[in-house]
Amino acid sequence: MAKKDHVSETPATQLLKANKVVFSEHPYEYLEHGGAQHSAQVLGLDPFTVVKTLIMQDQDAKPLVVLMHGNRKVSTKNLARQIGAKSVEPCQPEVANRHSGYLVGGTSPFGTRKTMPVYIEASILELPQILINGGRRGYLVGIDPQVCVTLLAAKTVQCALAD
Repeated sequence: MAKKDHVSETPATQLLKANKVVFSEHPYEYLEHGGAQHSAQVLGLDPFTVVKTLIMQDQDAKPLVVLMHGNRKVSTKNLARQIGAKSVEPCQPEVANRHSGYLVGGTSPFGTRKTMPVYIEASILELPQILINGGRRGYLVGIDPQVCVTLLAAKTVQCALAD
């Protein structure tokens, strides 16, 4: 039987390894609709350092990825204005799954099925390290947030709302 602390590879971890990105693994007990707040609590972390990967779409149903602090919401109005879209809204779970190739709750911005533009809340890049989904439910990886810029060409936005 496999050791409990080893998580099998995902497209996300394969991409990180292929790019020689150093990351730590943080498996936890997944809770349906628990979100980043739950994972932060279980792992004893500040939810501000746990980054959620949100699959959203613009008015033309073009998908995009938003990386946001675990304890913040996205102001879709501010986001749309900053990226030059008329409107932005979250994708339905089944649509998000189709775009990313991951299940909602286990979505990583790395190794997505479709290449989508990635937007990152600017203050995330000020953190020394973030935890972000590693490509499956109940699995976070710890990385330098700059990796999101170098590997994903993430553009900074300021659209956080207090949760």
